[in-house]
Amino acid sequence: MRNIAVVAVTLVVVGCSKSENKPADSQATQPAAATPVAPPAALNLADVAGNWNVKATNEKGDSTLVSYTLKATADTTGWTITFPNRPPVPVRVTTTAGDSLLIHAGPYESVLRKGVQVTTDGAVRLQGGKLTGRSIAHYTVKTADSVRVVVTEGTRAP
Repeated sequence: MRNIAVVAVTLVVVGCSKSENKPADSQATQPAAATPVAPPAALNLADVAGNWNVKATNEKGDSTLVSYTLKATADTTGWTITFPNRPPVPVRVTTTAGDSLLIHAGPYESVLRKGVQVTTDGAVRLQGGKLTGRSIAHYTVKTADSVRVVVTEGTRAP
């Protein structure tokens, strides 16, 4: 009887104990390490210096809203945007970080809304020889349509 009790306790202990099944090759079950992707090269203002023909489209990209010339310099001073038949509007480079730069212009009279003042804030980067980005126009109005997002693409002027 004593032997049966010992066997029963042994079976319970063995049955309840954790299995320590280790894979034969622990590296085979580990996911492959991702190859690190190099961060984009830092944007140098000298890379974008010059004149750019820029078109701004709606967010879908199916309608050009406005075109202008962006004059960029090798430093943060002297930047302007010039709309057809208008004087240049000063542009301030507010930040350069990584492959992008942030710009601010205005207030100035809107090209799209006659008599309405607008300020624009944009983020642009140099991609494939083009200056691409998004801008947000903030109109000085008291209605719900006071903000517009546009997609910009500039090609270097000849």
